[in-house]
Amino acid sequence: MAVILALESSCDDSAAALVTSDRQIIAQGVIGQAERHAPFGGVVPEIAARAHAEILPDLVRQVLVDADMEPGDVDAIAATAGPGLVGGVMVGLLAGKGLALATGKPLIAVNHLEGHALSPRLTDPDLDFPYLLLLASGGHCQLLEVRGVDDYRRLATTIDDAAGEAFDKAAKLMGLGYPGGPAVEELAKQGDPEAVPLPRPLVGSGEPHFSFAGLKSAVQRAVVADQHSHADIAASFQQAVVDCFVDRTRIALDKSDAPALVVAGGVAANQSVRGALEALAAEHDRRFSVPPLWLCTDNAAMIGWAGAERFAAGLTDPLDTPARARWPLDRQAEKVRGAGVKA
Repeated sequence: MAVILALESSCDDSAAALVTSDRQIIAQGVIGQAERHAPFGGVVPEIAARAHAEILPDLVRQVLVDADMEPGDVDAIAATAGPGLVGGVMVGLLAGKGLALATGKPLIAVNHLEGHALSPRLTDPDLDFPYLLLLASGGHCQLLEVRGVDDYRRLATTIDDAAGEAFDKAAKLMGLGYPGGPAVEELAKQGDPEAVPLPRPLVGSGEPHFSFAGLKSAVQRAVVADQHSHADIAASFQQAVVDCFVDRTRIALDKSDAPALVVAGGVAANQSVRGALEALAAEHDRRFSVPPLWLCTDNAAMIGWAGAERFAAGLTDPLDTPARARWPLDRQAEKVRGAGVKA
């Protein structure tokens, strides 16, 4: 049994965890920065990086104390090396490198997206490779075939904005504050999902790519027009996102023989999204798996589990591994026609 000490700092959550190769989470901690960023309506990269530098050392010490362990007791150090806000990524990765150097333990530079992609296997031991993954978060929206550790085939991506970003923007337009996803979901419970006619970008097109920029603009126009309650706008917006997910994922299921559909990333915490995709999986006679809510948002347990999977496969990294703002899982995937830099 290998024990991995993991660090995560790719956005605005500082996290540390101790995870074993037999799926035990010995100890973990996550400290969010929502209060620091709330006045700005979103994450400010410089504030996030400074906060990580302030929080992570004590957080790592506390996790080790909770586990009654010393740094040298672990088998490897895993740290997010990207993609993400590069200042924050650098803070966590440098901390991981320092721990690896001080303890003589190997460094595992984890792709944050691989952390999400493999996270369902931490709590679902019966989930085998391959599986079809909808990865939906604040910065990413992709459909991938997960064939194994470090083995991914991208079937679709967003050509502009990610779904999580659209949720945050919709929340900001309606004055709901940050983080926006949970706020929109809660308000949507009070609204009519058919009240506001909003677009479903790319629905009905042949390829399963995503686009949410036009939907964000439509929400902005609806808010400015002030003809519908914010609850109805929230419900209609959420339903539009769900419809896009179902339509795009249905096409991917037709293109993939993977026996399971998995949903991961922060947007996977949305209950309407989960329910619709679970029904879609059943319609296609595919197994459905989604991590528990706490494992969907950014955390170090998923980084530790990805580190454990990579460590078991003999995949470790040199201490000069760079921090990366962008880092695709499928390095062979071609850029989608019409896609902007976010894709």
